[in-house]
Amino acid sequence: MSAQWARRRAKLKKAWPGRALLWCLSMVYGAAVVMRRWLYEAGILPARRLQAKVVCVGNLTTGGTGKTPAVLLAATTLRKRSHPVAILSRGYGRRTKNGEITTLLDDNPPPWTECGDEPWMMHQALFGQNVPILVSPDRTKAGHEAETFYHSRVIILDDGFQHLKLHHDLDIVLVNARDPFGGGSLLPLGNLREPISALSRAHLVVITHADMVDENTLEGIRAQIQAVNPRIPILEAAHRADFLLDVRTEKRRKLDSIEGKKIVALSGIADPVQFEEQLASIGAKVAQRWRYPDHHAYRARELRSLEAVRHGLPVVTTFKDFIRFPKDWQRLLADEVLVLSIKLEILKGRNIWIDSLLNIAGDAPVLPA
Repeated sequence: MSAQWARRRAKLKKAWPGRALLWCLSMVYGAAVVMRRWLYEAGILPARRLQAKVVCVGNLTTGGTGKTPAVLLAATTLRKRSHPVAILSRGYGRRTKNGEITTLLDDNPPPWTECGDEPWMMHQALFGQNVPILVSPDRTKAGHEAETFYHSRVIILDDGFQHLKLHHDLDIVLVNARDPFGGGSLLPLGNLREPISALSRAHLVVITHADMVDENTLEGIRAQIQAVNPRIPILEAAHRADFLLDVRTEKRRKLDSIEGKKIVALSGIADPVQFEEQLASIGAKVAQRWRYPDHHAYRARELRSLEAVRHGLPVVTTFKDFIRFPKDWQRLLADEVLVLSIKLEILKGRNIWIDSLLNIAGDAPVLPA
């Protein structure tokens, strides 16, 4: 959701006519969602199948659940067991929108503007693990290419729970413990993409940011999920700081290198508070907070403004943000610029996570070389 639309919606919610309008729009949107799902379930709109097994990582709400670290963890879990894996992504925010497939695999990836910031970030995180990332709005076509050219036996569909055109063999749905069901209302009144009843399609639910809430809150979330799908496994996970990357030297640093130090937090992501809390959790003292809308492409004047008031403090940002810096960022930011890498850690149900993925991979056919 864009920052502009978020502000407009907040303004509409202040008075009953605006709330009534949003409620009516949510009813129309909900009817369309239910009708679309029924058309696929009835076979009127066919879901295509790939020869490879498809693992979908998605959510019910807009943004903020931590899909990218979950996709990375799924890919890493399978690659550690030598399963041929590929990732399919829509490539939000990329300039190439003519249906062409952009693939990230080698050490000379295209710029993020051609593939989207999240695929580019995933490529950096998975570098050396031989996981092709195929970016296209036609994910069925991209899946066939992964099978044909990379002999992938397992396809991970990034943010694909609502992508019903492609058959899913395993649906992993992420639920943010701090805002599990988008305020309980469908878009545009709330942040739900689908009704909570859509969890009936899920095979596995992972409650993310489970370490940020108390046990009573977690129990309430579990009860709501089980009311829809009583037998579904419910896992709990947390996002943890992994390492720091000094982007000027391209060397990794240990997290304690900024412990006790004042830093500048710079982010343009769906949940900047969570990023800033991660910095605090490793002992950094956040002296300045610079927040921009999700997927923000930074301009030179914005970095010049930051440089003018940072007083030599290290700037710490995210992978998603760094790749959207202007090309001459080194001229604009004189001192330390660090990227905080985040990983997903399964707190409860780790064996279920591994077994679910390996069972799918074990059922996958051996594709021709």
